Amino acid sequence: MKALRYRHTQFGAVVVGSLAASALLLVGSGVALGDRIFMVGGPVVMGIAALLFHNLTVEIDAACLTLRFGIGLIRKRIPLAEIVEAKPVRNSWWYGWGIHRTPHGWLYNVSGREAVEITLTSGKRFRLGTDEPRRLAQAIQATREGLRNAAA
Repeated sequence: MKALRYRHTQFGAVVVGSLAASALLLVGSGVALGDRIFMVGGPVVMGIAALLFHNLTVEIDAACLTLRFGIGLIRKRIPLAEIVEAKPVRNSWWYGWGIHRTPHGWLYNVSGREAVEITLTSGKRFRLGTDEPRRLAQAIQATREGLRNAAA
């Protein structure tokens, strides 16, 4: 395993709270309607979603930026050589949380409005939600500079 240059995990308080509230609403609906599917199935589905999205871990090693949601089934690896720019940004509140397209490319986020916008050599952009945007952007840029200096 390559030595890590950066690692941070952000807990998705908004995601977990929303899923818990949804589970309770489904249980209440199941009780009111006398429907076992809502009473049992709803919380099970919300629990699975919570396992998948309860946090977002970002790691940078000497070659790649890796992001991983929850227990790690949903992940993405980007070679640092493909990153042109990384800058702190603030998302509009209506962009929400989760994984989806925005006017600025894909958004990967579990909580808050702060993010790092990453531009790739292909021109594509995406945003990576974080509660420490400046530190993450600096770690990406510093590791990229180290790659360039090692190649020179």
